[in-house]
Amino acid sequence: MTSPTSGPTGLASTASARRRIGVVTTSRADYSHLYWPLRELAANAGVELGVFALGPHLAPQFGNTIHEIERDGFPIRARIECLLNSDSDTGMAKTIGLATLGLADALSAWRPDILLLIADRYEMLAPASVALALRIPIAHIEGGEVSQGAIDDHVRNALTKLAHIHFTSTQTARRRVIAMGEEPWRVHHAGAPSLDHMRRSTLLSRSAIEAQLGLTFTMPTLLAAWHPVTILRDTNAEADALFTALAQAPGQLVFVYPNSDAGSHALIERTQALAATRANTRLFVNLEAITYWSLLGQVDALVGNSSSGIMEAASFALPVVNVGMRQQGRERAANVIDAPADAPAILDAIHRALAPELRAGLREMKNPYGDGTAATTIARVLTTVPLDGLLIKRPVPVAAEDA
Repeated sequence: MTSPTSGPTGLASTASARRRIGVVTTSRADYSHLYWPLRELAANAGVELGVFALGPHLAPQFGNTIHEIERDGFPIRARIECLLNSDSDTGMAKTIGLATLGLADALSAWRPDILLLIADRYEMLAPASVALALRIPIAHIEGGEVSQGAIDDHVRNALTKLAHIHFTSTQTARRRVIAMGEEPWRVHHAGAPSLDHMRRSTLLSRSAIEAQLGLTFTMPTLLAAWHPVTILRDTNAEADALFTALAQAPGQLVFVYPNSDAGSHALIERTQALAATRANTRLFVNLEAITYWSLLGQVDALVGNSSSGIMEAASFALPVVNVGMRQQGRERAANVIDAPADAPAILDAIHRALAPELRAGLREMKNPYGDGTAATTIARVLTTVPLDGLLIKRPVPVAAEDA
């Protein structure tokens, strides 16, 4: 990979000025990925850090996770109220509009030298659009990945083309971003920053998790994480099969709330109904990042369509039953068992995931999404990349057409 200094020429800033870096977070999910990059940036004396929190962070129904950012001590420059109390795709579209209006004022008042965005949530279209209009360079984490069963895939690709610096989770993703026409010097293979928790955070012991969550691990214990499939007109079309299978699944079930996508309200109601009728079922609105990652290290399998089953579970060699089309196309390790949205197929996959021989065969596996050093790479590039000319991208060479 070419070093970042091989890009635009010119000084990034005067010797006395601190580099102003803004970071956008929309929910518990992306904040847990951003935590260690934020820690690295906050510890850098040459950085003036600003966090822009919006959407589900400010919503009581999703746990008021803004309090986690406050507790961690990161400077919150703006709190953008934009999440509609809606369960429709129209509500999602209007949320983007409200976020755009709020961020236009917030980013105009506190203009960063670089704005850091992550992943593929639809709300991220708002800060990207505002930054483009305000001529603020964008850095983007986790571009070049694929998840064909969600509009996230389109959002991620749009953010990639709007961004000026890229941090990919895998080498394959880096090659894909470059194939999209991005100059190689702009594209850095960092790994997934969520994996930094596995190396740098102190995870909870089995007994500590039991005490915190008020449960006792029995064999087997399944963790379920299910989100609307936003590429489908009926975002919960695949849910029938999952809930039918989980009602019959063996052992204890720990279920976490879905993302705030169209169809999430209906999913929450359905999950509450399952917890009320299925023995040994617990439902949690919000689990802090450390609790969730620690839980991955203690449960016997993960079932659902969450990206955590693809990206983070591999670090624990945890068997995963990945259901349906939401994560279709993502790189995955040997711990993932794919199952169609069909109840018998899901149940069969759960039994395979719980087989001792499968877990034993995963002991030496490696996570393709990195080794827990992403935050260091991200912070280094953000604080050293020259800013002059960063907005100007060179056009992709085009081969001459045959005569």
